[in-house]
Amino acid sequence: MPPRICSWLALVVLSLTCSVFRAPADDIARLGRPVFEKHRQAVVTVQIVLKTRMSLGGRSQTSGETRQEATGTVIAPSGLTVLSLAATDPSSLLGNLMAGLGDEESRFKMDSEITDVKILLEDGSDLAAEVVLRDRDLDLVFIRPKAPPARPMPHVDLDQAGTAEVLEPVITITRLGRAGGRAHAASYERISAVVQRPRLFYVPDDTITTTTLGSPAFLLDGRVLGLCVMRSVPGASGGSSLLGMHADRTTAVILPAAEVAKVARQVPAPAPAEAP
Repeated sequence: MPPRICSWLALVVLSLTCSVFRAPADDIARLGRPVFEKHRQAVVTVQIVLKTRMSLGGRSQTSGETRQEATGTVIAPSGLTVLSLAATDPSSLLGNLMAGLGDEESRFKMDSEITDVKILLEDGSDLAAEVVLRDRDLDLVFIRPKAPPARPMPHVDLDQAGTAEVLEPVITITRLGRAGGRAHAASYERISAVVQRPRLFYVPDDTITTTTLGSPAFLLDGRVLGLCVMRSVPGASGGSSLLGMHADRTTAVILPAAEVAKVARQVPAPAPAEAP
């Protein structure tokens, strides 16, 4: 075959191959942008002041106060917001990982207390908030504004939920950090596994994206799939040390919206406002 024809055929094959791989990504972008625009205002930055105390073998070592930010998802017009507990309080994750490792006297411990919470708003203002419920097993923490917001807040309706299959693409929405101007960011993940027991959850693939703990995940039709949280399992009794905490005991998962909604219904009602 003449060289020119060979070159021409190679270009045609390359063009067709690129089109095949580009088409799914283009479809995801086309379908995902409306989902992002519809729900992004319900994804907020939560600023937390955390007081921590660490000890080893029962002896206090260090203590201090840190300020950090995490992604939260507003799930009610009242401003009720859900976050990943591991993203706000690392002692919850550490406590589960350290369970069963070594004896009580020699174990490393971290105790923490959330002393201040604020929901940062788009206009630069903030809402003072408080923790109203924790679920350590599901890695969830719920916060609520101390005073009702001036107007109903944009929120994700957890009742408008769907399910996903293996290899199905989903859209996640997060908030970047201060270096990124706390802008909204969208990513798409593919479901690599659907785990049925001990409870249903979805495992996204390990592609590096902007998705953070606390990010909501949506199907391409706009229905909410769930919330990105950290799943961890305790170590075996007499097992390894802190340095031996391997990735097989922690993984980021998408907790179904129905599970989040079930816990949210346990949030106590706000106290009635005091008469002036």
